[in-house]
Amino acid sequence: MKKKRVLDSYALLAFLEKQGASARIQELLATEDTPVFMNAVNVGEVFYILSRQRGERAAEYFLSFVLPGLPISVLDNSFDDVIAAARLKAKHALSFADCFAAATAIRENAVLVTGDPEFRKLGKTVAVEWIA
Repeated sequence: MKKKRVLDSYALLAFLEKQGASARIQELLATEDTPVFMNAVNVGEVFYILSRQRGERAAEYFLSFVLPGLPISVLDNSFDDVIAAARLKAKHALSFADCFAAATAIRENAVLVTGDPEFRKLGKTVAVEWIA
């Protein structure tokens, strides 16, 4: 089995919008022995960004039809998961949603897939695969 991956909203949006990194995300999603995860908070982030950019109907379509068709396991958060993200937020100048992506990667012993330069603030706290 290959190393697990956690997508942040940047990575999934790049895939959905067919930006430069889209091919890499498509490759990850097509690799059957590479589990791909996403935190529910980051899925919510994708939803609100799509809603703002394309309208609520497009965001609802993503949630109802696109996401269920992708080989991404969406992970919910326990109280301990929320506190793990909060601990990262307390130590690093990063958005709270980004802290959920990082905390999920740490918890799952996975590589965080992103092109968001904000994650550089975490240093070696989490393994990152840069896509942009």
